[in-house]
Amino acid sequence: QVQLVESGGGLVQAGGSLKLSCEASRHFFSFNRMGWFRQAPGKQRELVAQIGQFGDITYADSVKGRFTISRSFAENTLYLEMNNLKSEDTAVYFCNLADSSDYWGQGTQVTVSS
Repeated sequence: QVQLVESGGGLVQAGGSLKLSCEASRHFFSFNRMGWFRQAPGKQRELVAQIGQFGDITYADSVKGRFTISRSFAENTLYLEMNNLKSEDTAVYFCNLADSSDYWGQGTQVTVSS
């Protein structure tokens, strides 16, 4: 069973920055898709950023220009750099990796105050 551990969440003021990390228990070459999702209270889980099997990157319109997704094959870790954070970014952020199945982390809370 694949295990994913997210970290880096916390409380920040609007305009601040955070960097989330997701470490996998399996080598990255075994996955063909990886990304970040988030879920705010009362809302459905939404895609924030994703790296496709060909290295193509997709961002949600709401975070484009502010967030950057990246990865380290050496460390088997996925990152999400979040800049110019807004109150609307407050949510639980989940790491998602996939091969023939989808694997999810436990989630890390990001709270943006204003």
